[in-house]
Amino acid sequence: MPAKKHKVDPASLTGKALEKEVCRRIRLARSRWRDHNNRACRAERTKALALYETLSPEQRVKVPQELRVWLRYRSEKYFGEGK
Repeated sequence: MPAKKHKVDPASLTGKALEKEVCRRIRLARSRWRDHNNRACRAERTKALALYETLSPEQRVKVPQELRVWLRYRSEKYFGEGK
């Protein structure tokens, strides 16, 4: 039986749940990147970045630095800013 897909409505997320979803999406994008699956990585990175932009400055600090660095800088090196 195939695994169930994780469907979350981003508009319904707040607080801790939103922080966890951002971290989950970044980790998923990183794993796709390590697997050289650039199309899936770009899609997940776009979703993660959109959710990350909705976080308040206090919430952004709670996202682990390793994930923030990858989302902002490392992935821009490979995918570019406008892609």
